[in-house]
Amino acid sequence: MATKAPTTTRQSAQLKTPKGTRDWVGRDLLLRDHIFKTISDVLERHGGIPLDTPVFELRSILSEKYGEESRLIYDLKDQGGEACSLRYDLTVPFARWLAMRTDVQHIKRYQIAKVYRRDQPAISRGRLREFYQCDFDIAGVYDPMIPDAEILRIIAEVFEAFEMGIAIKLNHRSVLHDLFAVAGVPSDKIRPTSSAVDKLDKAPWDEVRKEMLEKGLSAEIADRVGGFVQRSGSMREMLDNLSTDAELKAMGVIDKVSFDLSLARGLDYYTGLIYEVIPDQSNQPTQVGSIAAGGRYDGLVGMYGRRPLPCIGISFGIDRIFTLLDARRKKESTSELAREADVYIMAFGGKEFDGLLLERMDVASQLWNAGIRAEFSAKVKPKAQQHFNASEGAPVAVILGEDEVKAGQVRVKRLHLGDKNAGQKDKGLLIAKENIVEEVRKLLASISLDED
Repeated sequence: MATKAPTTTRQSAQLKTPKGTRDWVGRDLLLRDHIFKTISDVLERHGGIPLDTPVFELRSILSEKYGEESRLIYDLKDQGGEACSLRYDLTVPFARWLAMRTDVQHIKRYQIAKVYRRDQPAISRGRLREFYQCDFDIAGVYDPMIPDAEILRIIAEVFEAFEMGIAIKLNHRSVLHDLFAVAGVPSDKIRPTSSAVDKLDKAPWDEVRKEMLEKGLSAEIADRVGGFVQRSGSMREMLDNLSTDAELKAMGVIDKVSFDLSLARGLDYYTGLIYEVIPDQSNQPTQVGSIAAGGRYDGLVGMYGRRPLPCIGISFGIDRIFTLLDARRKKESTSELAREADVYIMAFGGKEFDGLLLERMDVASQLWNAGIRAEFSAKVKPKAQQHFNASEGAPVAVILGEDEVKAGQVRVKRLHLGDKNAGQKDKGLLIAKENIVEEVRKLLASISLDED
């Protein structure tokens, strides 16, 4: 009896990651690690201490902290007598940790970790259901506005490090709520109104107005709210009549900040200053939303039974930053971050050529010991074309030949990226084997200067 052929094609078509998630490999991981390190360097420069918390929390810890956004929390099946949920952000777990650590009165903390939201994903725009955030928070009692100004300075430093133009939209929850009250919004409708207004960066006013009406506001009150929240202006314009601009000027961020009454931040725990970072996307092929956001949340820690501890923080959207930098990387194909290796080790010879595998391994070890990214073919006797195919992206080649190896020498040359045939005409520099590291570093440095 004949057996049924396996349905390999049909099974392969069903293999996929869950909706709103993705796999990471190779160059993408190198770029993501670069983002992690760049941001961490800035945060540690400002005294940040790393913290790690569980990927899931007790459901009671997360409940009633996110307002309407609570519907996006992933709940887990109760398998051990505790109702748990995947963390929605890194702010609430930090507040829970502070509430447990009554000995901590002041701290600057940062955390890079995955969070989870049952949102509608758009991977091409950096919106996923599983994604990385990087949070920096300052907790403790300080004189007014000093931590707030430092957070704005950190935002500026991070995106200057990425050479990315930004604008920081700024508002204040108390100002916003007072304006809602002046417009006639009932006190029990202020939070729902904030949530609706927060969508103004993604939806036109007509849609936001419609949501307000659906939430119980009259048309007259909704229009009054619209008259306020559609106003914005540069921080210099707003501060011309104020005397509190010294901190922003001292921090060197005043030209990046704008006052925007449409900024509401729909999460319930914000109590004061709120901000959102928008990238300059004038030359970007991919459009994303905000790439960082945060604010002051002075009451969150106190919700867990500890006396209130003032906090302010910023959350960087790693995946959206990645989306923008990845688009730039693809536009600038010579970027260092596009390489898997800096050096590729080749070997050539005649008919009786044995491939010089041990010699290639030895050269690779020299380069690895010096901290240089190097690769070689895993074949004993690779063909010439296999060398050239595998070396794509590496800017430098170390070439071994039988005669040169016997004389204790190797060739080092620059590979002409995108034109291997032209590259083969350059025989490179013949050097003593013991000088490989020094010469490779010189060549890589010259290439970096050319790319700059």
